[in-house]
Amino acid sequence: MEMDENYDNGQFAGKLKTDTDHTQQFKVNQKEKSVQQEPNFDHSIEEDLEILKLTVTENQELLRIDKFLMNRLPNITRNKVQKGITRGEVLVNEQIVKPNYKIRPGDEIVIYLPEKEAPTDVIPQDIPLNIIYEDDQLLVINKEPGMVVHPGHNNWENTLVNALAYHFKDLPTACNGEDKPGIVHRIDKDTSGLLVIAKTDHAMYHLSRQFYYHTIDRMYYALVWGEPEEDHGTIEGYIGRSYTDRRQSMVYPEGEVGKYAVTHYRVLKRMRYVSLIQCQLETGRTHQIRVHMKSIGHTLFGDVMYGGNKVLKGVKTSKYKQFIDNQLALLPRQGLHAKTLGFIHPTTGKYMQFDSELPEDIHQVMERWENYVQYD
Repeated sequence: MEMDENYDNGQFAGKLKTDTDHTQQFKVNQKEKSVQQEPNFDHSIEEDLEILKLTVTENQELLRIDKFLMNRLPNITRNKVQKGITRGEVLVNEQIVKPNYKIRPGDEIVIYLPEKEAPTDVIPQDIPLNIIYEDDQLLVINKEPGMVVHPGHNNWENTLVNALAYHFKDLPTACNGEDKPGIVHRIDKDTSGLLVIAKTDHAMYHLSRQFYYHTIDRMYYALVWGEPEEDHGTIEGYIGRSYTDRRQSMVYPEGEVGKYAVTHYRVLKRMRYVSLIQCQLETGRTHQIRVHMKSIGHTLFGDVMYGGNKVLKGVKTSKYKQFIDNQLALLPRQGLHAKTLGFIHPTTGKYMQFDSELPEDIHQVMERWENYVQYD
């Protein structure tokens, strides 16, 4: 007996467009932007968050939530508390509240605190890098899964930035002013694949412009639960932080919250209960592929944050459950790889495109899936 094909299929807030006559290769739409001044190129994904959970006791005085938090959180002003509440960074019983909300016994309060100020100096660390291209302006690396791109909450060391500081001197500061030497963009810790690093201020500026204007070509391979009905399509929707878990993102109804995002996808291989798909990004939002695919019912296999580390498709047998457990042990992360990266070189003006092989963990999991469905 097969499981419900709609099991854990997300918010379904994203719009899915398909075109059965579509034969052209995915290309980034060059949308014109009318700007009055040079933009502030901010390509960081999301700030790391520290989560604090409090439970209101029976003998607690019934105070406004802002005053209660001021008493519990050291070195914080009432103004900052109120702004955090207004931004939805404080939840009471999984609901957003106003600063004048009065706490009650038993209230469960969750506070999402921005990362603490990083150490002023990046610690150079002799961490090997898989560099697939390098010249005097930039380098392209193939990041291993498990490596954080830059220092942040609970990750001050063993990041890509720490490795770059050891292997390269005087890398440029990011265009948004953040002290992340050489970093033009980033991918999630447990996503593997290609990143371009700027070695000069000139390269940082021109590469950042390309990311800002969405002219960078980025193609990912993703292993997802289930089989999309169409062989290819486009997912559109507004992506913003989740109200119930600020570490996550989600798709919101049109224009309500978040930033507009577009993901094109094509099914490369169907394996009954999972599929390998190609995703082309037209925008670069937080967890874009992970959130967009979940929104149409195809959560990434192994994605702990979005529920992909449990059985979402398949048969209700102990044999199948054991098979999935073994697969998840082999791939204890989201099955997502930044496979192709293309951009205009900042000094030569020539288009450059780089490709990388699927990492061994995804490759092995796919082989086992193919064998399973062949002999099942």
